[in-house]
Amino acid sequence: MPKVITVIEGDGIGPSVVAAAIQVLEKVGCDYTYVFADAGATALEKRGSLIPEATINAIEKHKIVLKGPLTTPIGTGFTSVNVSLRQMFNLYANVRPALSFEGTAARYENVDIITVRENTEGMYSGIGQQLSDDGEVAEATSRITRDGARKIATFAYELARKEGRKKVTIVHKANILKSTSGLFLRTAREVAEAYSDIETQEMIVDNTCMQLVMNPEQFDVILTTNLFGDIISDLCAGLVGGLGLVPGANIGKDYAIFEAVHGSAPDIAGKDIANPTSMILAAVQMLQYLGELEKAERVLAALRDTIKSGDRTTRDLGGSHGTEEFTQAVLSRL
Repeated sequence: MPKVITVIEGDGIGPSVVAAAIQVLEKVGCDYTYVFADAGATALEKRGSLIPEATINAIEKHKIVLKGPLTTPIGTGFTSVNVSLRQMFNLYANVRPALSFEGTAARYENVDIITVRENTEGMYSGIGQQLSDDGEVAEATSRITRDGARKIATFAYELARKEGRKKVTIVHKANILKSTSGLFLRTAREVAEAYSDIETQEMIVDNTCMQLVMNPEQFDVILTTNLFGDIISDLCAGLVGGLGLVPGANIGKDYAIFEAVHGSAPDIAGKDIANPTSMILAAVQMLQYLGELEKAERVLAALRDTIKSGDRTTRDLGGSHGTEEFTQAVLSRL
């Protein structure tokens, strides 16, 4: 029976880059059935909700989601749609690979880093956010649990072992945030003891950012908390050419969402100029998760060769072509 994938096209350029990813999946021989659902600004306009009940039901039923970029209205009391989905389906692991592609204008050539970020706790847990009546004092609570830290640390080490990685760097701020970051670090150390085949390194977050800029090749897998991971994963994207060249996976016990990590770029929506690489790489992550490793490698190789040769590349990659032409260049290599 064919695998059923819930597809959230998203807002802005979302529908066009998602269409590109689906074309690639079909070309590589995936016999999937796609069920389309709405979320974000498009859903709010059409259905009066950022995450409609029908979308929640589709995710609960089919468990795997391919998702384009979503827009959350700013300053109107709405919680981030992405954060809400992660918490709603307990997608505790955020996996953000940053991989160098030959042919880009990136400053580095040999970056291959996976950031594993705890996705539901820390400063993004949404706990204790309040503003004083006079508007002078704001507060928010960071919450770390031993169970949450243990789950994400185990996930990171298991991923490292599965991917043949040599080192995990635990990134923290336990020297200052002794309770929250301290608990995370202690728990990660305990988990690391069971993985003697993998080198463990500890690094304070501010030093990590400096080291990533100075010598990113020293990093392999980075394990960290929610806020630090959000910042570091975008920094790593900058090392390889930007958010248009990196995907993201949000993985839990029962559900997984694979997404482009860039914004919805409404200013270029409908103009056929968006780079679909991030979305295609999200499809590669989905294939890997589903055990379709040979198909994943074929797509990745086709994407690499397209960018390296400069064949019909988009403007951000130094070319002058559009979304559809770039997609056709990738398809021609499959």
